[in-house]
Amino acid sequence: MSAPRQTRRKPVKPTRTPRRSKPSGYEARATAVRCLVSVLDRGRPLDDAFEAALAKGEHLAPRDRAFARLLVMTVLRRKGELEMVASSFLEKPLPPDSGSLWPILLTASAQLLVLETPPHAAISLAVDLCRADPRARRFDRLANAVLRRVATAGKDILSELDPVATNIPSWLLERWQAAYGPELAREIAAASLTEAALDLSVKTDADAWAKRLGGMRLATGTVRLDRTQAGRIEDLLGYADGIWWVQDAAAALPARLLGDVAGQRIADLCAAPGGKTAELLAAGAMVTAVDLSPVRLDRLQQNLTRLKLTADVITADVLTWDPGRTFDAVLLDAPCSATGTIRRHPDILHLRRKDDTSPRVSLQRRLLERAAGLVRPGGLLVYCTCSLEPEEGGDQVAQFLDAHPDFIRIPITPGEAGIAAEWITPDGDLRTLPSHLPHEEAALAGMDGFYAARLQRRDALSPA
Repeated sequence: MSAPRQTRRKPVKPTRTPRRSKPSGYEARATAVRCLVSVLDRGRPLDDAFEAALAKGEHLAPRDRAFARLLVMTVLRRKGELEMVASSFLEKPLPPDSGSLWPILLTASAQLLVLETPPHAAISLAVDLCRADPRARRFDRLANAVLRRVATAGKDILSELDPVATNIPSWLLERWQAAYGPELAREIAAASLTEAALDLSVKTDADAWAKRLGGMRLATGTVRLDRTQAGRIEDLLGYADGIWWVQDAAAALPARLLGDVAGQRIADLCAAPGGKTAELLAAGAMVTAVDLSPVRLDRLQQNLTRLKLTADVITADVLTWDPGRTFDAVLLDAPCSATGTIRRHPDILHLRRKDDTSPRVSLQRRLLERAAGLVRPGGLLVYCTCSLEPEEGGDQVAQFLDAHPDFIRIPITPGEAGIAAEWITPDGDLRTLPSHLPHEEAALAGMDGFYAARLQRRDALSPA
């Protein structure tokens, strides 16, 4: 009997385990965590950090992108409170090699305590984020336990904290108290911790566009919308047609201090991102916009193209730029600590240091000197900063006037450009505060802290 014929069996291919899809909302939270690591651990400005965080992850739909940014802004505004709540449920400090665990706990705490995210969603996604980080993976159970305590008992702890004392660096609050007094300093600090409204500068007919956009027209001419209700800026009526641009109500005022600029030649120094350049162009001026950063000037040019406005855009260091001529007016928005813009840039609370003001003050002084040399006899010079610090505002101008008898101050009058009397200093300069423009609806209140002084170069024939 012959042996049975053997059949060769085909090898069985191993079954590949399907990759687990990421749960809904995961990538938005991962983007927020990456951004916070970049800001808090590496000192990167918020806007740059957010764009970099987006580029490292998967494409986010507009809604998820907006949520990721809201989450980052919430953590940066309320980091002090969130840290105190979360740390109260830790038996000991986290080790330095815990990866992104702390930002994960902060983002989840923000969702639970401020943004009213359902606990199961916030906690589950936080645990997933821990497991995705090799250094934070071993803390997934700890994160779960801490966040469950935050969800059940965190709001009671939060309610007993002072937001101003907890979230504003003590050195900054003390500086404001010295400059403005304890009561006003507290109002400034509290307003700085709120979300800014969406302010628009409109080329023409602000009243009509306020109605069309469902907003309100401020006395200064700015159209104000509730940012939480506005949706994507690019989707708003008039954006694609170049009717308006985003610009805080306070930031819109310095250019208006130049009065009727139609037909005048004006130099806008440190011009990017271009809101003031657009204002001057829309008013009929011939503008030379100068800035050191090619990237920022590219954004300025893109904005002007959308607005159908044209300027002479120059990449140069203002300190060495020589146009070979003087101008009817010069607007200098000098680099500063930007403490007046914390509502929109809460990263400033974490990036600024008590001892880092002097280099900026020195640069401002040199820029102001250079700007003065570009003003024709009889021409105007407006110096402004988005800082709340006196040494970057009134002190700077006082020193300049002491050294330059060929310049005089032109005081601002109440009602000019819609400016309220309380926004004018005893010297006649502009000083807006985040606590100005109160409104019964918090989403429509406040403005940036801005300082501006209007100076005039004496005519050659004018007596000193």
